[in-house]
This record gives sequence, C-alpha cells and structure tokens, in this order.
Amino acid sequence: FDAGSRALYATDASNYRQVPIGVVIPRTTDDVVRTVTVCRKHGAPLLSRGGGTRLCGQCCNVAVVIDFTKHLNAIVAIDAAAKTARVQPGLVLDDLRDAANRYGLTFAPDPATHSPNTLGGMIGNKSCGPHSVLGGETVANVIELEVLTYDGLRMTVGSMPSNDVFDTVVQQGGRRADIHLRLRALADKYGDAIRRRFPDIPRRVSGYNLPALLPENGFNLAQALVGSEATCVVILEAKLRLVDWPPARSLLVLGYPSVYEAGDHVPEIMQAGPIALEGLDDRLVSDMKAARIHPEDVRLLPEGGGWLMVEFGGRDKQEADAGARRLMDRLAKVDHPPSMKLYDDPAQEALVWRVRESGLGATAHVPDRPITWEGWEDSSVAPENLGKYLRALRKLFDDYGYACDLYGHFGQGCVHTRIDFDLETAAGIETFRRFLHDAAKLVTSLGGSISGEHGDGQSKAELLPIMFGDEVMAAFREFKAIWDPDNRMNPGKVVNAYRPDENLRLGTSYSPAVVGTHFAYTADNGDFARTVLRCVGVGECRKRDGTMCPSYKATGEEMHSTRGRAHLLFEMLRGETLTGGWQEPAVKEALDLCLSCKGCKGECPVHVDMAMYKAEFFAHYYAHAARPPAAYAFGLIDRWARLASHAPGFANFFSQREPFAGLAKSALGIAPQRRIPAFPAQTFVRQFRRRARGNTGEPVLLWPDTFNNYFTPEVALAAAEVLEDAGFEPMIPRVHLCCGRPLYEVGMLDRARRYLMRILEVLDQDIRAGIPIVVLEPACASVFREEMPQLLHGNEQAKRLSEQVFLLSEFLDRQAPSASFGRLHRRAIVHAHCHHKSVLKTQAEETMLGRIGLDYRMLDSGCCGMAGSFGFEESKYEVSMRCGERVLLPEVRAADADTLIIADGYSCREQIVQTTGRRPLHLSQVLRMAMEGG
Repeated sequence: FDAGSRALYATDASNYRQVPIGVVIPRTTDDVVRTVTVCRKHGAPLLSRGGGTRLCGQCCNVAVVIDFTKHLNAIVAIDAAAKTARVQPGLVLDDLRDAANRYGLTFAPDPATHSPNTLGGMIGNKSCGPHSVLGGETVANVIELEVLTYDGLRMTVGSMPSNDVFDTVVQQGGRRADIHLRLRALADKYGDAIRRRFPDIPRRVSGYNLPALLPENGFNLAQALVGSEATCVVILEAKLRLVDWPPARSLLVLGYPSVYEAGDHVPEIMQAGPIALEGLDDRLVSDMKAARIHPEDVRLLPEGGGWLMVEFGGRDKQEADAGARRLMDRLAKVDHPPSMKLYDDPAQEALVWRVRESGLGATAHVPDRPITWEGWEDSSVAPENLGKYLRALRKLFDDYGYACDLYGHFGQGCVHTRIDFDLETAAGIETFRRFLHDAAKLVTSLGGSISGEHGDGQSKAELLPIMFGDEVMAAFREFKAIWDPDNRMNPGKVVNAYRPDENLRLGTSYSPAVVGTHFAYTADNGDFARTVLRCVGVGECRKRDGTMCPSYKATGEEMHSTRGRAHLLFEMLRGETLTGGWQEPAVKEALDLCLSCKGCKGECPVHVDMAMYKAEFFAHYYAHAARPPAAYAFGLIDRWARLASHAPGFANFFSQREPFAGLAKSALGIAPQRRIPAFPAQTFVRQFRRRARGNTGEPVLLWPDTFNNYFTPEVALAAAEVLEDAGFEPMIPRVHLCCGRPLYEVGMLDRARRYLMRILEVLDQDIRAGIPIVVLEPACASVFREEMPQLLHGNEQAKRLSEQVFLLSEFLDRQAPSASFGRLHRRAIVHAHCHHKSVLKTQAEETMLGRIGLDYRMLDSGCCGMAGSFGFEESKYEVSMRCGERVLLPEVRAADADTLIIADGYSCREQIVQTTGRRPLHLSQVLRMAMEGG
C-alpha cells in the first residue's frame, strides 16, 4: 500500500491510468478469501489481475489489486487421458503449454503475449490467438471454474445441461441457489434478444457471454463468466480442456498485391484446414524495417504487399508439408496466384512467426512518427467479409488522418492495429472518441464485433450499445448485478463504465517534469519523458526464457521487471503518486536490483534500455546523496587494479588472507561467500610489451580492458596470438585507458564522459586512420557501441570509434574469413554475456566456433547473476545466485570434465569459478587451443 507499489499497478498495457488503493500478492487461496473479506468489511473495490497485458484498461482501477502471478501460479493436475488440466489463475500460459506438450496436448488459445499472460487473465478476457483456429477461443476450452463472489460465496460452476442438477442446487437454497435462479430467469427473459443480437462469427469477445446461459448451450455458468473481466467474481481455480497438438507443423506464407486481396482469399485458404492463419500488410513490414526489428526475419517473406501465414499440422513433417503442398498446387492453378514460400526449416519458421508476433512493438514507436495507441486494435468480422472490412477500415483511417498498420488473426476475421491518436489535446481526444463511434458503426454494419480478442474494459464499453442494443445492455447490467450487487468488482468496466476519454494515461492534464539528461536519447528526440513512455506494457519482460529481466526471474516482483521500472519512471516524471523526483526511493529500490544486462534493449519489442535509464537515474540521485563505499571500490576498479598491479603480492596478501579479506569485504559490503579476485604476477600489458613481435601484418588495436589486463592476462595474450596467426599485427594503447563500464552502474556519468574523451584523445590518430579495435570483453564493446554515442552525441570521433570496434569473433569473421585456426574435436557449452546476446549478437561467435569444428551448445542461460559488482554485493548476493542457479550453474556442474565451458564475459567466468570450481575459457583461449591441436 506504499506509493511505489500503487504506482507500479496504476496502468496496464492500455491508454488508461488509475492509481489503485493497494496491492495484495497472496501466497495461498485462503489469502485471497481473507483479502475479499477485508475489502467487503470496508466496502473497497476489488480487481483481480493476471499478467497485466490487457489493452482496454481492464487491469487498472481505483481498487485493491490482487496479483496472483508470484505464488498462485501452479498446474494443479493434468489428466492426459481426459485431456484436461486444473490450474491456478496466476499460471503463465507458456508453462501450461510446455507441460501439456509432453503429452502431445496443448491449450489452443495463444495470444502474442503467451510468455507473460496468465490463465486467469485469459479467462477474464476470453483470449484467443493464432491457434484459436485449431481449438477455439478460451471460452470453448473452459470446463469448470472455482469462483469467489464479493459477498463471500465460494463455489464451482460449470455446465448444467440437466434440470436435475439445477434443481438440486436450488433445493439447497442460499446465495448459490439465488444466483442460479436469477440467471435462469435472465436467460428466459432475454433469450430471444441474445439469439438475435450476438453475431455468429468466429471472434466475438465483446460483452458478457450470455449465450452460454441459453438452454441449447447447457446453461453453462463457467463459460458465461469467461470474458467478464473481473467484474463479477474472483477466479480461484479452473478446469480447462486440452486439445491434441500436432507434433509436426509446416508454415506456408502467401504473398498478395495488398492486404485487401489477402483478406479476400481467407475463406478459400481456410478450406485447406490450417491450424493457424495470420495476416499482415506492407506497412507493418516497412515499420519493422524502420524500427530495425528483426530485419533479417522480414527478408524471409515472399514477394508481395500483403501476406497470409498459413500453418499446417500433422503426425509428422511429411503429413504437415503435404497439407501445405496441396494448397500450393490448388493456388498455382488460379488466376493471379499469390507468391508462395514453404518453410521446411523449423528455425526459419520460428523467425517468420517472430515477424507476426512483433506487430505491436513494430507499430508502437516508429522512428520520426507519433506514438501509436490502442483503442481500435482488435475488431473482427466474419472471414468472408474481411477484405471488404479492411478496405472500409482503411478509408475510415484516411478520412480521420490516422496512419496505421493492419495485421491480425485473419483466419477468424480479427484485425489488429495501433493508431496515432492525439491523446493530449482536447480536440485530439474528441476526435479519438468520435472515431471510435464511427468505427463501431462500421464493423457492426458488417455483422462484426467491436472486440475480437482484447475485450471491452473501458475503451470499448461505451460502444457496446451500438453493437448489442438497449435490451441486451439491460441484460448485461442484470448479469453483473446478480453476481456483484454492490458493484465492487472492477467497477466502471464493461457496464456502467467510464467513457473511453476518461482516466487517460496522458490526457490534457499530462505535463511531465522537464529534465536535463546525461544521455542524448536520440531515438526519442532527446525527450526523456517520451523515453519512459516507450514501454507499452505487454510484459515481454516477464517471460521465463531469454535474457531480459534476470532480477524479475529471480524475485517474481513487478517492480523488478522492465515494465515495472518503466512505469515507475513514468510516475516519477508525472510527480503525483511519486513525488520525490530524482530522489524517489521507490525508483531507487526498483533500479537497485537491475543488473544492467541490456536484455530489454535486445528483446523488448520497443527496445526499452533500462540499463541506460538506471545509469541516468543514479547520476541524478547521487548528485544529492552520498554514494556507498562499494560504489567507489567497484566503480573505480581500473584505478585500484592499476595501483595493485605495481605490487600484486602485497595486494593479494591483504585480499586473499584472513582476517584482512574478511575485514575488507565487511567494509565494502561484499558478500562473505565471495572471494576477492587475486592479481596475477604480471598484467597483460606488461607481458605484451616484453614479448617478441610475432607478425608485421595489417595493424589492429587490441583493447586491454581492465579485467583481462589486470586479472586474466592469459585471455588477452591468447587473443594476441590468435590475431597474429590470422596475419594481423596487434598493438595496444601507449597509456592506461579504461572504457569506464563500472562507472555506469553507479551513475558516475561525468567521470565516464571524461574516460571516453581521454580515449578519443589518446587514440586520435588510430581512429582517424581507421585501425580496427578488437575488444575482448562484451561489456566494454557495448560501451563503445551503445553508451558512447548517447553520452557523446554529435562527436564525430566518437562515431568513428563506435564503428571501428569489434569483438574478437566479429573481427575474425569479417576480416579473416579464410584463416584457418585448426580443428578442435571437443564438446562445449557456451554461455554468452548478456550484452553479447542482447545488443552485440552472437552470430559471429557461433560462426567461429563452427569453423574450428567444435561440438558446442549455446545455453539459453539468461544472466549469470554476477554482472560486474552486482554479484559481489552482500545485499544482492541471493538474487545473484538465483540468477545463476536458474540455468547456467546447474548446466556447468552437470557437464563432463572433458566438456569445455566457454564464457567471454569476465563476470560470467568469475561467477562460474566461484560457484562451481570449473575454469571457463574465453573464445581467444579456445581458438588458441585449436591452433595448438587441442
């Protein structure tokens, strides 16, 4: 109930913002029951929340928010024979699908947010996704629900096709009987209107699911509650239907002149029996290129201006391919056939699917274009009307002057888009609301639905009368009142709702603080307020795999997700709920556990760079606060290491022996479990200058970073030998230099700028001569490629240097493509440094490992948890170890003694050494091993 927690949950993935009363994170179902009891005692509104990924404002309210995701996220049971699963509401969809896949089953609905969204949220919003073609919307896959009403009734609901079952419930009396009787009466009273006004189309998510109450549909209370958006009950547990998941799948992509022709042909394609059918237009592809989102994947598409992605399933690849080829044969015979490309490589299929799933990220922040917003992002029509609707919708956009992309679940007639609404001026907001009404009239004129996936919440609720009429709206209000007579469950959503122009995240009152910054934020025109708006809230940072948000993976706390941190920075600039500005303690707490992994920069669909924002925040924070001793010990490590290198034995005596080591760790806040790294007898620079010149080829500057120079000189020496063997002449700077990477973690940005300017001064002639600079430490390379252009924006020398920096693997792959380094017939596991995976990319590393014949496996190990000083700090040691123990450290311990452990990052190697005893190698050492014959 503190300001920071309330600010975290003030918005979701929508245009809306409502600061909650407080947040409850229950450990048990009994905690949920007690929470409802307390809320009832005080008359407090209540909001059940899943992954917080909804786009219509369902997940924010002035209420007590219950977040199920941290603890109530278990699979209770899977019955493979019956093809059912019992789940808790906080369970992430991907976790259920992974578990069901082991039995050849799946939960069919799979929205693009499948990695963070929860089953409770999917039930609340009647979610769909590409494979709803295979198994229907969420509503078709819900068998039973255990629910809790605001007035304390806890019961299980499902289908009641038999009057005997209904009569038994009624005879028991009480609140449960009253609900059943009143719902039966509602179905009798409004049955004809329900049958008449609900469109019979594949995607109809709008409105309460009243058709489920009709006798011909089994009077199914569970399915009637699906899509009620937490406005009626709290879901405690769900019994779900699972469907067969084809073990093999094939992807066929069809290219048409435009998205309109693609829409026209959807009914024809559906006759071929695909398990998914997605569509996208040329504007989406163009925006992906402009935003540099998966450009290599976009090139995989066949020729066209509009595309259909058609997926077939089968018992094996041959059967799946056969379905695709039959369609191709049929399409080849029609007039003006589409271009066609069948993908037989599963890796390529995954890349093409990534193009479609990146739609929201590609359209939210296009360079040099206004920010786009939800509001009309998921309308749907019958597939036979799709082409007509796409043309009419584009004309409506043009009439209003809106520019946007079109894509979506075309097999079921659902169209996605984000629109460049003006949500900051009175005129723009009035136009936005007028457009919504015109769009609702358009889609309903074609027998469609205002929502085909994301529900109503606040953004669509005002439009429901256009679609359903007054009689059905009266039925909606009665349905809500039967379950929630006091209107305490997520009030103001679906019925009796706020207008779409109320509670806007921006609105005419939006006036964030204008702040000066150290970084240029060129992607957002230097506007830090726009930078913190970059997060669109879809929660990709809460996924279980990949690199992004290691601290969230370790803690499960929203404030440790990229989304949570971005929301807190937004609230900090807004200055209402959080009033501390750059000294705001809630922001400091959240950013303190950021490992600066840059996973978000590489994996977030809108390229949020929380590592940079963290450095920015702490630079301002510590301008008015004393830094802890550890900040100087670690931030200035290059200076202390240089000093120690003059007398390494003396330094090691005090850092390696007790009680001196223990006293040093205590004074600096270092975890007692950690060992302070020892200094070698000689630095790399000293050894390099004394060694014989091995080559007089093309010059290359080998960067002696602080860690490989002062702690692991063998890594840099191996790199020098490898470069010489490839025909180059390695050189080093004439004086001590450091890129200053540790300075960013503690916000010493003025000092970091001086470090960079010193580098430009010392290397001036080398930079102007275009001499390549090979960097061994990925974190240092990312300083030159990522931080320097933003910290020294406009400096042409900085720009040149940034373009001349290469990792060892990149340099050898580009500049020595024919060089032979021998063969190394060994097995290896590879852990890539976070910055290497996220912003530098590992293709060249994999190429070099392949060139020496190494049998390697690249781990999806996320962050090692050390992250510079992070893993050494006592207050962060537990989180550090959780990060490492998630994948990396168990994999290392399980590896055979003969298996090589490869990790280019110094911190990664140190984490492995200190926790497993294994000695990992840098790529340079592995290449030298190959040169020496293994």
